[in-house]
Amino acid sequence: MGFNASPRRKGNTAWAIDKILEGAKERGAEIQSWHFNDLDIKPCQGCFGCKNGDRGCLLNDDMHRIYDAIVQADALVLGSPVYMGQMSGQAKIFTDRLSAQHNPRFSPHFKECNTPKTKLILVFTQGNPNSGLFQSYYDYTKNIFQLLEFDVKGLHVVTGMRNGPAREREDLHVAMKAIGSSLVLA
Repeated sequence: MGFNASPRRKGNTAWAIDKILEGAKERGAEIQSWHFNDLDIKPCQGCFGCKNGDRGCLLNDDMHRIYDAIVQADALVLGSPVYMGQMSGQAKIFTDRLSAQHNPRFSPHFKECNTPKTKLILVFTQGNPNSGLFQSYYDYTKNIFQLLEFDVKGLHVVTGMRNGPAREREDLHVAMKAIGSSLVLA
C-alpha cells in the first residue's frame, strides 16, 4: 500500500511510490495507493480520546479509512518530499495520527495489526544532490516508525530533483522497482 504525502499528485514522490508498487505487483502483490491531498485528514488535536476513550481516535475524517486499510496491509510505502529539511506537512499529520492506533506505548487501542509487524519502506525526494544532508532527520524518522511498531525495511532518498523529473532518470526506474520487488520477498 502506497501513501503519497506530496501535494503533487503526479510529481517525483508519486512517481517513486508508483514504481515501487509496480515492482511489488510484478512479484504478485496486490497494490493500492492513497494521495493524502485527496483525503480529509485533520491534525491530531491532543484530546487524548484515543488514550482515554473506548473507540480509538475521536476525529471523524478519512484517517479511519486508512486505519482500516493498514490493518489489511502486509507492507506500506510512505513517500514524502523534503521541505525545510523534513517530511511534508501531509506526512507529519499522517504520522501523528498513527499513534492513536498503532503504538502500544501511546494507545490502549493498539490493534494487533502489527503482529507480525507491518513492513514499511520510507521514500524521501529532495532537490539537493547530497543524500546525507538530512541524515539525522531520516534516522529520527525511521526511529519514530519503529516506535510505532513498524518493521522499517528501508529508507531511500531520491536526490537531485532540481535537475529534472525522476521519471527521466533511467537508473531510478530499475532501483525503485527493485525496492518494491524486495519488499515482497522480505
